[in-house]
Amino acid sequence: MGGVTDPRPGVLLLDKPVGPTSHDLVQRVRRLAGTRRVGHAGTLDPAASGLLVLGVGAATRLLPYVVGLDKTYLATMRLGFATTTDDAEGQPLGPPAAVTEEVLARVPATLATFTGEQDQVPSSVSAVHVNGRRAHELVRAGESVELTARRVRIDRVDLLAQHGTDLEIAVDCSSGTYIRALARDAGAALGVGGHVAALRRTRIGPLAIVLGLAGRKPSDLSLAGAALTELLLIAQLVIALVAPAAGNRPTGNLVEFYAYLLSALVIPPAAIVWALIERTRWATVVVGIACLAVAVMIVRMQIIWAVQQA
Repeated sequence: MGGVTDPRPGVLLLDKPVGPTSHDLVQRVRRLAGTRRVGHAGTLDPAASGLLVLGVGAATRLLPYVVGLDKTYLATMRLGFATTTDDAEGQPLGPPAAVTEEVLARVPATLATFTGEQDQVPSSVSAVHVNGRRAHELVRAGESVELTARRVRIDRVDLLAQHGTDLEIAVDCSSGTYIRALARDAGAALGVGGHVAALRRTRIGPLAIVLGLAGRKPSDLSLAGAALTELLLIAQLVIALVAPAAGNRPTGNLVEFYAYLLSALVIPPAAIVWALIERTRWATVVVGIACLAVAVMIVRMQIIWAVQQA
């Protein structure tokens, strides 16, 4: 792609996985597009996943208008102790506190107190600039960082589920709001400490990850689609098999016969290799359905062959 000198401008909506930094993905897109004119509209930590908006070429001029838009996050808030980074990567600040039923009963009301406009102190491990350097760079270098509170707005904090000391929450907030800081402050308000164990951004302004795909692995969705395709194929072949029982003479030709033969030779190896590569909960289902589809194909092939010989 290095030969591309004038890429078409565009906006990319990426579903960032946990692991790479936002800059890592920008660098990959730069290599693919053949231009250094690529930027993003709001970073995501390596430990966070979700929506990352990239601009390519002249579309980078649009990014300043996207950065300040409201956002939606899904987060796992873990109660029991705070950490040095307000997330699971930091060191615990003291021994774990007991998270009793009484504490859990106060969670909904406590979360509700964090809605509205408020002054929030960002997490020390953040992208906030301090004397020309980012706060997280100073903290990782062993320096102490004191950040001033910022005015933010939180429109919604919904408790979606509770698993032991883990709280699944959904947050609608203004740009500049730190969900790690919210978890830290909510944990402190409950008297047991808290931090973010997982974080996923699902929306920036009108741009959102498609509802129903959030939280699912693309590999799972791909394999599920393959499984559905196999099921439809089986249904079609079963109809062809039961036709003789209804008094209809089975029909078919050698083109159909060899099409089934080719499919029977290709589908099982492809499904097995795919399952081995993906290694998801759908893998066994896909392989099983593929084998069943081939078995039905073989029966159908026998019917077609018998008709051709008649």
